[in-house]
Amino acid sequence: MHIHIYQGNSSPPTVAKITIVIDVIRAFTVAHYAFLNGAKRIILAKNVKQAFQLKRKNPDFLLAGEINGLPIEGFDLDNSPYNIRSKNLAGKTLIQKTTNGVRATLNCLSSDYTFVTGYSNAKTTANYIKNKFTTDQQKSINIIASHPSGDDDLACAEYVKSILEDSNTLTTKEVSERIKHSHVANKFFDEKNSYFIREDIEYCIKELETGFVMKVRKDTKIPMIERINACQEKS
Repeated sequence: MHIHIYQGNSSPPTVAKITIVIDVIRAFTVAHYAFLNGAKRIILAKNVKQAFQLKRKNPDFLLAGEINGLPIEGFDLDNSPYNIRSKNLAGKTLIQKTTNGVRATLNCLSSDYTFVTGYSNAKTTANYIKNKFTTDQQKSINIIASHPSGDDDLACAEYVKSILEDSNTLTTKEVSERIKHSHVANKFFDEKNSYFIREDIEYCIKELETGFVMKVRKDTKIPMIERINACQEKS
């Protein structure tokens, strides 16, 4: 098994059979809670223009995301896991546009398999990949910490790597503390900044056992995330 961690939202220097894209604060924590609240799928928009075009063609779709962390005018949902956890999204299709997570994912579509996760679903994702591809001893895996400088995504990437390698080098407490104290999280504890709330970080550092992973489907006109049952047969 060959595992590499890369940081940033651009295309990685190598192409692996499997890629795991991480965005803890907050895109793929939001995606996780969206699926928990019944979302059917999440379309990945490369920019705001494409997102609005898709919305015009499909009025029932919901726009979700941010630019530099801030809500996008005209979008139905922001990028807050705390806010989205109370939405009834049963059967809904979301269109997601974010600064790092979505961009990084769209730059990693050359892999045979691409998965996305925040910390909330990291253990489930890592265990799924480890078990699903157990017969492929030569598999190569790229783990993308999508924030170019955030220790939140990097801590989660190192955690996923440790599970894949059975090294257990990081505890859940260590990872959650690194996320909480990363510079990316600082603005969420600034009471003068009304755009960011500390409750989001509480959701971003909460590990859940939810029985599914988020896999990117690439055989469609526009890539999308789908919910896949984690209890599948080994390949």
